[in-house]
Amino acid sequence: MNKPMKLKITLILLLVTSLAHSQCAMCRAVVENGDSDMAKGINSGIVYLMLFPYLFLALGLFLLYRWYKKNKNM
Repeated sequence: MNKPMKLKITLILLLVTSLAHSQCAMCRAVVENGDSDMAKGINSGIVYLMLFPYLFLALGLFLLYRWYKKNKNM
């Protein structure tokens, strides 16, 4: 895959995940009794917490790619 295509795929994935909002069953039950501002805050918190595992995975894959590329040239 060429570099511009990888960049496009990365941007699309970032945009899709920023639009996705989800709630666990327990959070949904609490939010149904509250107002919409509280629901938006809980959704934002969930997305924020979901972000870090993906960042760590991306960092690990990037480091693995660099290691593989470095060892391939030797």
